[in-house]
Amino acid sequence: MATDTTEARAGTRQTAAQAINGAEILVEGLVHQGVELVFAYPGGASMPLHQALLKRRDRIRTILPRHEQGGGFAAQGVARSTGRVGVCMATSGPGATNLVTALADAKLDSVPLVAVTGQVPQSVIGSDAFQETPMIEVCRSITKHQYLVTDVRDVARIVKEAFYIARTGRPGPVLIDFPKDVQLATLPEPPDFDPPMYLPGYHPEKYHVAPQQIKQIIAAIRRSKRPVLYVGGGIINGNAAEELRKFVERTRIPVATTVMGLGAIPGDHPLCLHMLGMHGTVYANYAVNEADLLLAFGVRFDDRVTGKLEEFAKHGKIVHVDIDASEIHKNKEAHIPVVANVREVLEALNAMISDEDIPDLSEWHRQIAEWKRQYPLTYRQDDEHILMQYAIEELWRQTVDRDPVITVGVGQHQMWTAQFYKFRKPRQWLSSSGLGTMGFGLPAAMGAQAAFPGRLVVNVDGDGSFQMNIQELATLYCEKLPVKTLLLNNQHLGMVVQWEDRFMEGRRAHTYLGPIDRPEALGEGDGGIPDQPYPDFVKIAEGYGIPAAQVRRKADFPDALAEMLNSPGPYVLDVLCPYQEHVLPMIPSGKTVRDIIIE
Repeated sequence: MATDTTEARAGTRQTAAQAINGAEILVEGLVHQGVELVFAYPGGASMPLHQALLKRRDRIRTILPRHEQGGGFAAQGVARSTGRVGVCMATSGPGATNLVTALADAKLDSVPLVAVTGQVPQSVIGSDAFQETPMIEVCRSITKHQYLVTDVRDVARIVKEAFYIARTGRPGPVLIDFPKDVQLATLPEPPDFDPPMYLPGYHPEKYHVAPQQIKQIIAAIRRSKRPVLYVGGGIINGNAAEELRKFVERTRIPVATTVMGLGAIPGDHPLCLHMLGMHGTVYANYAVNEADLLLAFGVRFDDRVTGKLEEFAKHGKIVHVDIDASEIHKNKEAHIPVVANVREVLEALNAMISDEDIPDLSEWHRQIAEWKRQYPLTYRQDDEHILMQYAIEELWRQTVDRDPVITVGVGQHQMWTAQFYKFRKPRQWLSSSGLGTMGFGLPAAMGAQAAFPGRLVVNVDGDGSFQMNIQELATLYCEKLPVKTLLLNNQHLGMVVQWEDRFMEGRRAHTYLGPIDRPEALGEGDGGIPDQPYPDFVKIAEGYGIPAAQVRRKADFPDALAEMLNSPGPYVLDVLCPYQEHVLPMIPSGKTVRDIIIE
């Protein structure tokens, strides 16, 4: 009898030891997906998830951001720099809604992300319970897919499906909204973490390029005299940069990139036209305007590229290749539409094109060389002040051979970095491009640094963007993430100031970031740089325990920059810049290449 009781107790202990709750199943699912980093901010509805993460700290590093939006952008930093799915977590209500901007940003830039949000227990959903928000409805149009978990038996399958959806086809963010009662519900033993998926209607693997389509593209190339490649983020996401380079060097077709496509072809490659569009080079825009064949690979004909849509690339044939069928003919009609993986298309082109198919482009190259000579990408020289363009060029000179990751906020500094930093490889450039989210740069750098501990990561930021998520300096310090911030500080919202100058007769409508009782900073004296800029970013950084310095003279900048780059930990270099500079060239919104502003 005693023996039976002892055996029964042992069996009970064994069963209890094997029991696993929903939160633990989700975390174990992350382990099975190869996740190594999670950015998570706890709260009442997500505490079981954090307890489960604590148990698996041997496999997953959980980083506590200082704001959920910072965690969302840090997860993007991981995804954009590695190509893997980034993961962030937040509690219900305000924690979840603080992720919304990061999710919308990931959707527009096709970033693979899985966001897990705690939710109130199912019994009170719909009752306006404390910290309840209907996240599925909030995020339906800004995510690729959404799940509300209602049964603990579905958790392992949902995690597997979420990662599959996020990374396949056109990548994007997936939301898992996880009620607390399901997090705490248990199964008697661990489930199968590689279960069958149930995704009726989702078949990204079905899109393949047909040999006949490749022959059509080659025939169009053979007949062309002024072809141009217009490439974007699809080349980066499709891991197609090497195939693109082979194709370019075989055909000698010049390449213009979107802001998302920077690094798809080395920025210092002789056939690179650099960025096209609103703030693209004159020669890139002229070449696209005069092209008789536009090879649009992994792009979506965004309005910042096309300007007035009916006037864009109207002189030639358009070949549009994209993995997302909904992008074909959405903005611009394509003569040869191809729904397929762009790498597969480039591989097929490289395999099938012959020397006889490649036209003589010598006259076209001469014309482009003349445009480059006549309209170089340049800026005015200032021997005293530090122009942002100069600062970025000097950053490029000092780091180009160090394989850095460069993140940016949004504004003039972002566009000047796109123009003057010649990226040589994919995933060196992390930019909020489609949504244009200020505050992106610092947390994105944080994520990239966590993914690449030994790599140089530099956040090029503006004073407006930097303050949007400045609290993540605390995360850098506490997590020992040596991100360097090159803070280009002009005391203004520079891009909006530029539009005020160009289109609103210079009227300043809340674009000065200093104290309103110090009007001298608004004047032209000393480049508009006040003696005591506001706020004191050096003191702020030091308050977070991060070394910092301020520089205002051009002669002092190279050494100050070198000191920042060679510092062992995180560092903030506050660079005081004039605010009157404009990002040029510029094609005004909705206008054409004929309206380009170059001075």
